[in-house]
Amino acid sequence: MKPTYLTIEEHSGYSELRAQEEWTLHSVTAIQEQLDLVPESKKIVWDLSGVTSFDSAGVLLFIDYLERFERFGEVTLTGYSDNQKKMYTLLKSTTDTRIPVPKKHFIQTIGKAAVEVYGDIQAFILFLGHLFVAMAHLLFHPKDIRFKEIVYHVHQSGLNALVIIGLTSFLVGMVIAYQGAVQLAKFGADIFIVDTVAISMVRELGPMITAIVIAGRSGSAYTAEIGAMKITEEIAAMRTMGFDPYYFLVLPRVFAMMIALPLLIFFADIVGIFGGMVAAAIELDISVSQFTDRLQEVLEVKHYLLGMLKGPVFAFLIASVACFRGFQVSDSTESVGLQTTASVVNAIFLVIAFDALFSIIFTEFGV
Repeated sequence: MKPTYLTIEEHSGYSELRAQEEWTLHSVTAIQEQLDLVPESKKIVWDLSGVTSFDSAGVLLFIDYLERFERFGEVTLTGYSDNQKKMYTLLKSTTDTRIPVPKKHFIQTIGKAAVEVYGDIQAFILFLGHLFVAMAHLLFHPKDIRFKEIVYHVHQSGLNALVIIGLTSFLVGMVIAYQGAVQLAKFGADIFIVDTVAISMVRELGPMITAIVIAGRSGSAYTAEIGAMKITEEIAAMRTMGFDPYYFLVLPRVFAMMIALPLLIFFADIVGIFGGMVAAAIELDISVSQFTDRLQEVLEVKHYLLGMLKGPVFAFLIASVACFRGFQVSDSTESVGLQTTASVVNAIFLVIAFDALFSIIFTEFGV
């Protein structure tokens, strides 16, 4: 026979509850089912004299429903013993204790962020140290260069990115031409749109736009690939078998990026200038022959070389940051997303910062 832990008697204006039997961990489920039947809209008189034994689980259940009933009306307790009262007082004070969540001060937040940035910089410098040591080793042991992996990553980072690079460069060239045409037409200097498009694309926009697109496309892929390998402990297995991940994972990607990015920049320069040519023909009625004749006059070889010089530097920054962030991935899949985002943001920031540095250096040297 199923034991009765609670009887409910309805009276005029109030309900009387009589607790019985053992209110312990083993019976709280059945007691809860019976307590759910108590009407909450009336005054309640709760008699606890029939409880034969109790433990903390039973008292906590009692506290929970007592507070619930008190929200809807008056509750009067009768028949509880001193032991019950002591247990109730102890557990009630424990449940009422709330540990306040410490509020972070603005200065504390800044300090924590600064410490994290300092730790990242320190770890990145250590990573670069390992990378340069590995490069020095390959300089004296060229037979250890993994050409197959380099060719694979050149294909992935370079050939497969031609479409997006071409489309982006073409649109950028058109935008420069359209925006410049509006201003130059006011002074009758239409032909100088060729100078604007050619020099800006070859020296600045071609290398920078290409590097930014590759940082978002291939840099994020590098981070995700290495991060996934770290989560699945493939990198740990490589180290256990005596293989250095820098030779097998990092250097092929760095070398491939340093080969692919200058080629992509060259392609972006051509497509960007072509986009400017199309816009100039539509907006200013400059023919292809006029555009190319002016292009040969103003586009000196030094502009092309200065733009191409940025390619290997940007490539090294993107690949090294991407691989570094891949090694920073922890044991959670969420970390892959966080580090991939950080990889793209860091790479784009470094590309823009070094592009500004190149501009300052070139200006100081008068080139």
